[in-house]
Amino acid sequence: MVRIGVIGYGYWGPNIVRNFSACDNAKVTMVCDARRESLDKVRKSYPSIITTVDPAEIAASPECDCVAIVTPVSTHFELARRALENGKHVFVEKPFTATVADATALIELAEKKHLTITVDHTFLFTGAVRKIKELIDAGSLGKILYFDSTRVNLGLFQHDVNVIWDLAPHDFSIMLHLLHERPTAVSACGSSHFGAMADIAYVTVHFAGNCIAHFSVNWLSPVKIRTMIIGGEKKMVYWNDTIADDKLKIYDKGVEVKEREGIYKLLVEYRAGDMWAPKIEQKEALSLICADTIDSIMSNRQPLSNGVFGLEVVRILEACERSVKDRGRIVEV
Repeated sequence: MVRIGVIGYGYWGPNIVRNFSACDNAKVTMVCDARRESLDKVRKSYPSIITTVDPAEIAASPECDCVAIVTPVSTHFELARRALENGKHVFVEKPFTATVADATALIELAEKKHLTITVDHTFLFTGAVRKIKELIDAGSLGKILYFDSTRVNLGLFQHDVNVIWDLAPHDFSIMLHLLHERPTAVSACGSSHFGAMADIAYVTVHFAGNCIAHFSVNWLSPVKIRTMIIGGEKKMVYWNDTIADDKLKIYDKGVEVKEREGIYKLLVEYRAGDMWAPKIEQKEALSLICADTIDSIMSNRQPLSNGVFGLEVVRILEACERSVKDRGRIVEV
């Protein structure tokens, strides 16, 4: 039995407590939050859970084997470091840390202590992403040519991070998980209209080959859009995460380029085949990442969304931040 202590019971914390409580071989034993009204809700829903306003109590408690950190990113490093130093495994809300240096330090500490780190990149466990991964790994899409993502809505404005750090980690993690290549550089432009933080941004991610990825993130859109297009040489995928049915559509469309003999001219032929919507698993993704966390601890293996994976996302975010400050300059990752 893995005993879980949760730090943070705000927007996402209740979902973490609910899903870990439902896991086989897991039990939530403690919850910490600075707001006593939040702790009142915990005691009402889970009378057996110990509550505290001091996160140090969870890190030091013999009643916890793993600490789930569901707090602003600026607090992740200190809370995770304290938990690891006390011999606890950690589960950290995305993004992993605020800097590459902090992420690297936590990974090294976890390795030294023989502990696991899970970063809560929940989208890796959605039915849609798992199906796309299956198609790409089987070669059904062919060589990936481009990756295009839009994640926009009106709010919620964050006070400690800009729109890239808030929304893009979802899509960066999906991209890293799906593609067999790793990015080489990024170019990002952002604009701030309310306060100091950028609320609209556009990110281009470059790869060593000719694959290119583009991301649009926005807190000022009048409509909520969650779409992704992945173009392959053989087939293309369209994912709309805001609709209930047929979220995923596979198009047998593409182009074939041939060189005409003896003439310096390319012939472009367009291929338009069938479209099909595969059945995707509807199980809650958060329940799967919580289960993977517990299994990784009990079997002494690395979770799918581990610290090294979380570091790669932070590496892209940090490069984006430098690029935005320099008006879209290409920054190596």
